[in-house]
Amino acid sequence: MRVTEALRRKGGSVVTISGDQSVRDLLALLAEHRIGAVVVSGDGVRVDGIVSERDVVRRLHADGDGILDAAVARIMTSEVHTCEPEATLDELMALMTEHRVRHVPVLADGRLAGIVSIGDVVKHRIAEVQAERDQLTDYITGGRTPV
Repeated sequence: MRVTEALRRKGGSVVTISGDQSVRDLLALLAEHRIGAVVVSGDGVRVDGIVSERDVVRRLHADGDGILDAAVARIMTSEVHTCEPEATLDELMALMTEHRVRHVPVLADGRLAGIVSIGDVVKHRIAEVQAERDQLTDYITGGRTPV
């Protein structure tokens, strides 16, 4: 399966935040949308960075609660690993594993087109395994040829 198909299933909307907004604003967005990361973008089209719950926790530990009033740009990850819609989920899993990231923005022609999380990938893999199991069960119990 390709990333574009995963986006079609989950939707292409991406929650973004401007780098000059506060970490407190970021936390409100994470809670409101029940998500683990937000793309930092000044215009909603380009990717300036990404910031996750992990980034907040690490900075809270290192700098204390004063970080809550700081700009998101101060805690965001600037070097963002992205993928294209044509990438396969296997390629995406390899990227996530290699770079130890859980959220990957999707860029189409250099523009933000979506975001895929490790949860989206796991959901897809579970569906694949269940479909294979069902096909094998049908084959064993009904004599049908697996597809």
